[in-house]
Amino acid sequence: MKKFIIGFIFCFGISCWAQEIQSPSKKISVSFSLTPAGKPAYQVSYLNQKIVEESTLGIALKDNVALDHGFTILNQVATSVNESWQPVLGEQASIQNMYNQITFYLLQKETNRKFNIIFRVYNEGVAFKYDIPKQSNLNYFVIADELSSFNLTENYKAFWIPGDYDSQEYAYNETNLSDIDNSKLDMNNGIGVKSIASPYRVQSPLMLKSPSGIYINIFEAAVVNYPVMHLDVDPNKFDLKSNLVPNAIGDKAYLQAPCVSPWRTLMISNDARDIVGSKMILNLNEPSKIVDTSWIKPMKYVGIWWEMHIGKATWDYAGSQNAQNAADEALKPSGKHGATTANTKRYIDFAAMHGFDGVLVEGWNAGWEDWFGNWKENVFDFVTPYPDFNLKEVNDYAKAKGIKMIMHHETSGSVANYERHLDRAFELMQQYGYPAVKSGYVGKIIPRGEFHDGQTMVNHYNFVAQRAADYKLMINSHESSRPTGYSRTYPNYIAAEAARGNEFNAWSIGNPPMHETILPFTRLLGGPMDYTPGIFEIKMNVYDPAKKEQVHTTLAKQLALYVTMYSPLQMAADLPENYQKHLDAFQFIKDVALNWDQSLYIEAEPGDYLTVARKTKGKDEWFLGAITDENARKTIVSLNFLTPGKKYKAIIYEDGKDAHWEKKPKSYAIKTIQVTSNSKIKLNLANGGGTAISFTVIN
Repeated sequence: MKKFIIGFIFCFGISCWAQEIQSPSKKISVSFSLTPAGKPAYQVSYLNQKIVEESTLGIALKDNVALDHGFTILNQVATSVNESWQPVLGEQASIQNMYNQITFYLLQKETNRKFNIIFRVYNEGVAFKYDIPKQSNLNYFVIADELSSFNLTENYKAFWIPGDYDSQEYAYNETNLSDIDNSKLDMNNGIGVKSIASPYRVQSPLMLKSPSGIYINIFEAAVVNYPVMHLDVDPNKFDLKSNLVPNAIGDKAYLQAPCVSPWRTLMISNDARDIVGSKMILNLNEPSKIVDTSWIKPMKYVGIWWEMHIGKATWDYAGSQNAQNAADEALKPSGKHGATTANTKRYIDFAAMHGFDGVLVEGWNAGWEDWFGNWKENVFDFVTPYPDFNLKEVNDYAKAKGIKMIMHHETSGSVANYERHLDRAFELMQQYGYPAVKSGYVGKIIPRGEFHDGQTMVNHYNFVAQRAADYKLMINSHESSRPTGYSRTYPNYIAAEAARGNEFNAWSIGNPPMHETILPFTRLLGGPMDYTPGIFEIKMNVYDPAKKEQVHTTLAKQLALYVTMYSPLQMAADLPENYQKHLDAFQFIKDVALNWDQSLYIEAEPGDYLTVARKTKGKDEWFLGAITDENARKTIVSLNFLTPGKKYKAIIYEDGKDAHWEKKPKSYAIKTIQVTSNSKIKLNLANGGGTAISFTVIN
């Protein structure tokens, strides 16, 4: 690491500009200034083109003078870092962390308070955060709002979802910034709890593309003891301002100096592959706090889950599928309960037969008759099974078959109740050898008035990961706030949902074909997603002729998602009987790896297409996934990533000639060819389709 001091300032125009800082590649530059009123401001340029115009920074305090004006620069210190680190699980065996950094040490004369702003510039983008040092005249304080702004220079095309404080489970909209308006959206979208306070508020990460072909992604990293940042959009000026999610009484965050804010990030490139392949968010998080990580392992699983979404089975023991009916003390089984001992054994048998690691069981525990919609505090105790689910018998059976069970904890939004029971629940998991838990946060939050994305809940999600590490357990959270790279610090936070998942296709308007081409540019930048791909029975009218719902992809695209949607936790989400009908296609799900030495983003365009190749951890074996939106696509992919001089067997799982996500989604073809690093493969993706390929060395 190199460190040097910069002690000069340039003054011109209306502002006093401090030393410019550039990315290592010198493509991106950031300038920092104080306006005549002493307001901190910055500008960003890419390839000498201004991307962010003068944008002011600061923090508003409750019942105190805001930290946004009247500053002078006491000092500025620059550093340069080029290092690498090895993730426990990941897309790459090693991640380079290379950046130039400058810290501006400010003094607010009016209050004699110190306030620092840190900028880091990577080759793929810019990050900044606020640093409030320990000082006698600012100890405990309350943030009323954050005043970070991002004043863009053009009317960018945006891929956005509403700034909902309680849910990220929206399909993406593709419009210009000037056309963002939540009031025009169809809210009949299957989301149960909505909290949207402004028509011009969107969530980060916000993916953007300029008319001249510059890609920008605005996001945040290392959200710890702080609320999630949303963005307020001025559709006329293309200016964006930070909006922090409030707590139950309207405050944004309670802090004590010394402290830092999360990083605010801008990824910038003229190549979309630089955005989707960036590890900047992970790099901005602290290294792992878990010393022994040997117990953190990737998992491929099946489970009792999809059958409830399609209406074949129920979560509740009585089989009502009505989550708002008070439970009868003398519950009578209807035969539709999914989480029975016998049914679980069936899934265990299937998992063992096909080489899976685990089985998830939802609806195993008492309380599902009355768990949603009534803001009820005491619902689940996370240890009491229904009468038809024998924990010990299931565990013994799974152990004999070499299968790990995955616990399910639905909190029904009652976080206070979950925290009261957390240790007992984790102790039960330890007793029966469960290595991982899927948690859920459906419904309005208790403590009442809190939002899913507020400081209280962010602290909760992080605490659960920390507490789980004490028990050597892995966490997969659903309906949580979206990850911001915390899986680097606590790698047992193996995955999360925090976006619109595959289940919405079963009972709502579903996910449009472009949905999976956007998520890698947005949600997945912050960490692995449990998207639950692998649905083979695409149309729901197979289960009920009256149903019109369907998965908005081809079967081949469902296979490709195992490569394009990175996660070390992957579910084969469909019913075992549906896989039995297509064992040839199911082979790809069985074969595809979960942990990688190398990942190459070969083609990328948000909202349109994505092609990814990944090398299996520790093996000369590759997998490729290519997906498209509602438009058919032809492309040619070079296989120069393969080891030169070796021959590979390529098994290609592709859309059939007549495949179409809506008209004929189950049409697919499988062929095997021999290739080398000099080969090229033609891909023909159907409308809403995809291609999945495995490459293994020929001995």
